[in-house]
Amino acid sequence: MIELAAGDLSLTLAPQIGGSIAAFRKAGIDIFRPLSAERADAGDVLGVGSFPMLPYANRIDGNQFTFDGVTYRFGPNNGAERFNVHGTGWQSEWQVEDASSTSALLTLERRVAGEPFLYRATQRFALSREGLTLTTSLQNLGPVRMPFGFGHHPWFERDADTQLRFKASHFWLEAPDGVAGSRISLPPELDFSNGAPLPSHWRNNNYSGWDGVAELCFPTRGLTLTIEADPIFENLMLYADPKQSFFCLEPQTNVPCAVNKLEAGEDGLRLVVLKPGEAMAGVVRFGVRSD
Repeated sequence: MIELAAGDLSLTLAPQIGGSIAAFRKAGIDIFRPLSAERADAGDVLGVGSFPMLPYANRIDGNQFTFDGVTYRFGPNNGAERFNVHGTGWQSEWQVEDASSTSALLTLERRVAGEPFLYRATQRFALSREGLTLTTSLQNLGPVRMPFGFGHHPWFERDADTQLRFKASHFWLEAPDGVAGSRISLPPELDFSNGAPLPSHWRNNNYSGWDGVAELCFPTRGLTLTIEADPIFENLMLYADPKQSFFCLEPQTNVPCAVNKLEAGEDGLRLVVLKPGEAMAGVVRFGVRSD
């Protein structure tokens, strides 16, 4: 584990467990859901506070897609789920290139025979008294151009009085097996632009046309978290199951199942086609204040 600290903020990184954030705290109060000692010992990436999604975010429908006349196939990679999800970065061991008391640089070079995506990724964590700045880059190391994307998957403990606020233009319906269905204009009952509590029913949907700002208020903890993302992050995924003790709010570049929808001729999916050697990058800032 790598421990960073700035003022009363602390950040714990777990490079070997998917290049993930194990804990993010203010004055000892958890902002992200913390990784327990038991799940850390087991290397359980599904127990972390946040992990990177790359070289694409969310699912690949049918475990395959065709791009530039070539069909690429994938295997399931998340337990009982049918379809491949979140790429390979979250299930890889990352290397520590540099670390200080307030910053760290993690890298991952993925060149696995038979995998469609060959890439180099970096995550730079910079902690200040005001919050965390996370810069992600992704470079195509493969021999052909490919559609790339990335995102981050924070997990939050579900307080009864949690409030969310963010603006978006569209809502993606959920199809079977967690894949993205049709895109619709955002109806008022699903809109968080004026702030609203967590939904009391199942939600596993993408909001596109996100303006890059989200506010999470945790009155019980006396904390407010503000997420500010570069324009490349135009999608925000909300997972909220009232039967669970957590929820997820995930800034990501691409629409879920974007590679499949690109094949079907849809637009506005926010994939970035990188030629060999080309790269993309984006910054997400997590600002924290006491209320």
